[in-house]
Amino acid sequence: MTSLGPIGLAGSNPFTEDAAVVADEARHAEDLGFSTLWRSGNLPMLAAAVRATTSIPIATGIIPVVRVPAAEVIATYTELQREHPDRFLVGLGGAHGPQPMATLNAYLDELDVADINADRRVLAALGPNMLTLARERAGGAYPYLVTPSYVTAARSALGPDRMLAVLLMVMPVTDRETARRAAAEPLRFLASQGGYRRNLIRQGFTATDIDTVSDRLLDGIAAWGSPEVIAGRIAEYRDAGADQVVLRILGADDIAMWRTRLSHTLLS
Repeated sequence: MTSLGPIGLAGSNPFTEDAAVVADEARHAEDLGFSTLWRSGNLPMLAAAVRATTSIPIATGIIPVVRVPAAEVIATYTELQREHPDRFLVGLGGAHGPQPMATLNAYLDELDVADINADRRVLAALGPNMLTLARERAGGAYPYLVTPSYVTAARSALGPDRMLAVLLMVMPVTDRETARRAAAEPLRFLASQGGYRRNLIRQGFTATDIDTVSDRLLDGIAAWGSPEVIAGRIAEYRDAGADQVVLRILGADDIAMWRTRLSHTLLS
């Protein structure tokens, strides 16, 4: 897989259906110098981001394979590949149900037939089985809610030739309680799902840590503070083996302003 660069940005309007909002954010991310823009699995909005920009790769984090048929991904990829070659990285996950590995393998089989090769896709892998699948059938992995220690282990599991992009909650606030409140909502939703909760427990966190957003959890899986402190935290993930750290900016009144400030600190 071609290197995606060191710092990516997660879209701050993942559920919008407004293509103008998506296009504006994509252009801003490109102008600021972020390496990749990661959007939700909404394919029309993904296409709007690609068409609004000229060079920045746009990745999906993630397309839920139990809700979006492979045929729709293939159609979008084929059209964008013809118009804007190698700008769409297919990020997949969300294989809930009794046989998630079989579900994902069958989906990947369909992409193989359509010539969407392994190096153009990435998996939202957390556990050891998913990391193995990411190594064998994708260009890499895209984990979330993980520590630098997890990244070290994931890098070992993936090997040196697979991309490891880590999605990181970033709260550009210097007050711990404000940071905790910003992290609580996504944690409450995601930790209610088995895979994320199991992975947090595998990393050594307790149910109490997860349910209360303890200091230990907040400091273990997120970055908060001044831009300089956040930059140091991102460096920990990069040093642990992440090829790219993807910023999910939370808890700020003016997200666009903080995209700019963080890009100046991290990319200058």
